[in-house]
Amino acid sequence: MALIIESREHDLGGGLKVRRAVPTSQARSIGPFVFVDHMGPTVLEHGQGVDVRPHPHIGLATVTFLWAGRIHHRDSLGSDQIIQPGDVNWMTAGRGIVHSERTPAQDRQREGRLHGMQTWVALPKVHEETTPAFHHYSAASLPQQHHPGVRLTVIAGRGYGEESPVQVFADTLNVALDLEPDAELTLDDSHAERALYVLEGDAQLDGVDIPSRCLVIPDSGARARLRAKTALKAMLFGGEPLDGPRRLWWNFVSSSMERIEQAKQDWREGRFGTVPGDDKEFIPLPEKPRNDF
Repeated sequence: MALIIESREHDLGGGLKVRRAVPTSQARSIGPFVFVDHMGPTVLEHGQGVDVRPHPHIGLATVTFLWAGRIHHRDSLGSDQIIQPGDVNWMTAGRGIVHSERTPAQDRQREGRLHGMQTWVALPKVHEETTPAFHHYSAASLPQQHHPGVRLTVIAGRGYGEESPVQVFADTLNVALDLEPDAELTLDDSHAERALYVLEGDAQLDGVDIPSRCLVIPDSGARARLRAKTALKAMLFGGEPLDGPRRLWWNFVSSSMERIEQAKQDWREGRFGTVPGDDKEFIPLPEKPRNDF
């Protein structure tokens, strides 16, 4: 019997609420994924937008993929990129980076939708202190497959015999799934760990009902046949297990709590740097972060 976990709502501030599927007490990580956040679907009214002020990261890579809406990414490397539906933003924090995420100014002049996923991938220990980097990949550059009633996009890593151009640090499974009602698809089983998150719509996995906004971890060796009862949006993710436990504190991920303490002090004392074009605001270090589970 597959494990079904309902996601929990978190308010990230700046007009952005998410449903968090990982981590939970039942799933601290899935492959290299240590955070899985579902954004929306939400309607941004005229004049409104998302404003996630500059904040720091270490020891991870953030992966952003949208089904609707746009987000303006800026970071302390000088990256300045608007991500659109179907694109991928991959930001490697490594030894430290600062970024902000906001609704583009022109999009605030009209009502719009926002719907997508942002995940965190913990870097292998040998890469935790790697040089920070940012890469953008257009929708046209990502492998896709079309089957009857099914469209799948390989966001990062490998899946269904395809490999994404996104540079990864460990064996990774990250596939966006769009299914029409009654369409079926067997979940890729070529990775050590895998899970399915249903963003929108009702589904069945091996005949068991799966409601939307739930994380599903199939049994090892299960056939894992997905059927869409309604139009369905989902994400399949996983890959190689972590090479040891990770500590998570606010936006910091590390195999060492001492390294996290250093990052906390660096942010307090302004040693992370600033974001060109977005250097008037920042998120202060919290007394207690809200990424507990």
